[in-house]
Amino acid sequence: MPRLARQKQKILYLARFLLEETDEDHPASVQDMIRFLEQNGIGAERKSIYSDLEELSAFGLDIVSVRGRTTGYFIGNRAFELPEVRLLVDAVQSSRFLTRKKSEDLIRKLQNLVSRREGAALRSHVFVAGRIKTMNESIYRNVDALGQAIEEKKKVCFRYFEWNAAGEKKLRRGGGEYRVSPYFLVWDDENYYLVALEEKGQIRHFRVDKMISIRKDESPRDGEDAFCSVSPAQYEKKTFGMFGGTEERVTLFCLEELAGVMFDRFGSDLVTRRREGGFEISVSVLVSPLFFSWLAGFGNRVKILSPLSVREKFLENLEEILKGYAEESGRDESEMQKNKFV
Repeated sequence: MPRLARQKQKILYLARFLLEETDEDHPASVQDMIRFLEQNGIGAERKSIYSDLEELSAFGLDIVSVRGRTTGYFIGNRAFELPEVRLLVDAVQSSRFLTRKKSEDLIRKLQNLVSRREGAALRSHVFVAGRIKTMNESIYRNVDALGQAIEEKKKVCFRYFEWNAAGEKKLRRGGGEYRVSPYFLVWDDENYYLVALEEKGQIRHFRVDKMISIRKDESPRDGEDAFCSVSPAQYEKKTFGMFGGTEERVTLFCLEELAGVMFDRFGSDLVTRRREGGFEISVSVLVSPLFFSWLAGFGNRVKILSPLSVREKFLENLEEILKGYAEESGRDESEMQKNKFV
């Protein structure tokens, strides 16, 4: 590269050096900067370095100087501080939604937000290999295609699969397409879901990592009236395990010890009414098997007060579970009796 072109790039190389090689614990001297520039074929004098540092500061880089035996310089405030990047790295590596390969790619990019030494320290604390990860490598393209369709208020078509007991993909609807009106994407229980309206007007949830062959349909989506007042955050509060169901306003009686659990689940704006031994809450939920499972986990510490129809469905759900175990226990006992006389 011609010498003049190199000289024009001097300030860019200097900015790269400061961003990649310096932090609060590793300031660099002017001589370190001159040495780096020379290694890249760029000559520099001390006076020009000082001038470039002033220009970079005026441009917006937070260049901090520290005095010691020699004056050192480092980048102070960055777009992302080290604790913030560490949080992002932890979120990426623990996400089941991302494949192992994509997690590692993202973490490498996140490392570039801090200095090289800080990035290396981050890398030493990353453990992606042993974590459960999705197997769908096209996940990024899926999210991008769905996001574009939502923004343009268009329908989308796709095929949807599930895993069988042999670990094989099995397409639903015999491989036929789904055609839905997409509204928003929700992160729940370490998975990404599309909330959409089906052709028959039913709200459905689809795991994004199980969607393939996504394409935007140019026809406008349906259901604008149904979703105009729905926010993703409020909708997520109503769902359990992203199972769909009939929306009901349910009143629950809870023991005092569960106050924290209820506020965590339904939000800090939850209204409680004191009662002897505990409190009541009224919340909108999508009544589903997962909602009943969530309730059952509290034993007799939570009770459905109303509506009676939901209470009865919950009791029927429990009876079905007990019936299944009773039948299995009966078969086991019968088998034991047979074995006594063999």
